[in-house]
Amino acid sequence: MEIFIVTAPGLEGVLAQEARDLGMTVTATSPGGVTAEGDWADIHLANRNLRGATRVLARLTAFRAMHLAQLDKRARKLPWADWLRPDVSVRVDAVCRKSRIYHHKAAAQRIERAVSETLGAGVGADADVTLKVRIEDDLCTISVDTSGPSLHKRGLKEQVNKAPMRETLAALFLRSCGFDGTEPVLDPMCGSGTFPIEAAEVALGLIPGRARSFAFERLAGFDESSAFENPPAKSCEPMFFGSDRDMGAIAMSTANAARAGVEAVTQFEHCAISDIVPPTQQPGLVIVNPPYGGRIGNKKPLYGLYAALGSRLMSTFPGWRVGLITSEGGLAKTTGLPWAAPGPIVDHGGTKIRLWQTGPLKTKS
Repeated sequence: MEIFIVTAPGLEGVLAQEARDLGMTVTATSPGGVTAEGDWADIHLANRNLRGATRVLARLTAFRAMHLAQLDKRARKLPWADWLRPDVSVRVDAVCRKSRIYHHKAAAQRIERAVSETLGAGVGADADVTLKVRIEDDLCTISVDTSGPSLHKRGLKEQVNKAPMRETLAALFLRSCGFDGTEPVLDPMCGSGTFPIEAAEVALGLIPGRARSFAFERLAGFDESSAFENPPAKSCEPMFFGSDRDMGAIAMSTANAARAGVEAVTQFEHCAISDIVPPTQQPGLVIVNPPYGGRIGNKKPLYGLYAALGSRLMSTFPGWRVGLITSEGGLAKTTGLPWAAPGPIVDHGGTKIRLWQTGPLKTKS
């Protein structure tokens, strides 16, 4: 079947490569996602193993519908029992574009009624399973959300800071920086520890979905007696580090690392930007998501912060690469770091951000 893997707009190519590396058959990328071909085993694999996926949709069927009566008639003929269970409630999210059926709420109600009256399943806003209906150019495509809650909710992090970097985004930015689990990583403004923890999980081979459930477990045909086996963690040296000037952030990061099972290979230190030093002799990756204007409303105080960060990295981190995420190119340039061309614009909760990268730094003579 066709599988659509949702991700943050701007990072589709990075997720497509991750899916290929996982052994999936990728057929296309489009704004906001990656299309693949596969079966239910591939859907289970994508949900549990893809670090950069937001959610995974299984395309169930598509048909033409010119008006609501036709939509209702065709929906009632679908083999809902092949996909859904009568004892599991369902809700329908519908979108209509360039179609004679233009009222999305009415379209959703027709599909919900067809499911309820032909299958016997309950419907409601807080249902266990969500059907995604898209009617575009009079073509109705019905998919089922096989993930449930967004896949960045991995069931491990209880504490976040005010402007958290989602785990899925962190994973894709790490991959964009060429990180493969074999080099040290430092985040000098670590917040709740997302980057070091994500890097440690990659190095240890931990499955991102190992501690949560998924909507596909509530679909017809899922064998509840089958248990997913998580591979044992690999061995790894402690080489994933975070620092922050906020003691609360250090406590938060340490607790989150313990919940994720990576406390043995991560270290968090209370430290100002002006005092950071390379945590290992082996050069690696400094990756940081500093404050930017949209978060605090006033950019002027940030220029000094970015300049101090760049100065410290240039003087103290020879051989290290730098990845910096910001919505403001001017702030990135204030660091004075030798940036390559910035990466694509990424939609992060409505804020347009980009990844800026350097090659290995050379200290100024």
